[in-house]
Amino acid sequence: MKLVIVVPAFNESSVIYKVLSLLPKSLNRISTIETVVVDDGSSDKTSQEAKKAGAKVLRHISNRGVGAATKTGIEYAKIKEADVVVTFDADGQHDPEDIPKLLKPIISRTADVVIGSRFKKKQKMPLDRFFLNWFANLITFILFGVVSTDSQSGLRAFSKKAINLINFSGERMDFSSEILLEAKKHKLKTHEVPIKAIYTSYSRAKGQKNINSISILVRFIIKFLR
Repeated sequence: MKLVIVVPAFNESSVIYKVLSLLPKSLNRISTIETVVVDDGSSDKTSQEAKKAGAKVLRHISNRGVGAATKTGIEYAKIKEADVVVTFDADGQHDPEDIPKLLKPIISRTADVVIGSRFKKKQKMPLDRFFLNWFANLITFILFGVVSTDSQSGLRAFSKKAINLINFSGERMDFSSEILLEAKKHKLKTHEVPIKAIYTSYSRAKGQKNINSISILVRFIIKFLR
């Protein structure tokens, strides 16, 4: 099986080399692993650092958003005929050792979409992040009827069937909930596994801002009313 790890990145030159260097080079039942970094219009040396780490780099001329960057990476994975795709944030908030846990349900064909949930594992989380994610989960349920303990997680795994069916249009943070809506629409088997969250001052600064929840809610409502 071929795995493509998609890493959307925007101005991550200070951390991305370390993040990429920690990604797995081999995994059980995976024959090929390729990492693709989608540089979403960075003004720093994100692309250079990613190439130095040995990753394939695709670049947006301007900053379009994490959703757009993720979609570009998934389209690349389709072209490369990937059997499995994992999305992985570039800011260091994910633990690479969690990747095998996400792959297991895909490989065993018990799931098509696997979400790494920070809420299914007892761990410390900044209070503002806890309430922001709780709010996003609630809105995702109210508007789309989709239940998730971590609708905004950036660590996910997709089967070949899922990447060929899921077609989201959101370019910013709202795309995360849209993925779940698409999975429900196409009756894909969805599963959540507990993951470790690594919160640093850097990852918190780079992450979703609390004020963004308002704009995300507006986008959700627009999608719901269409």
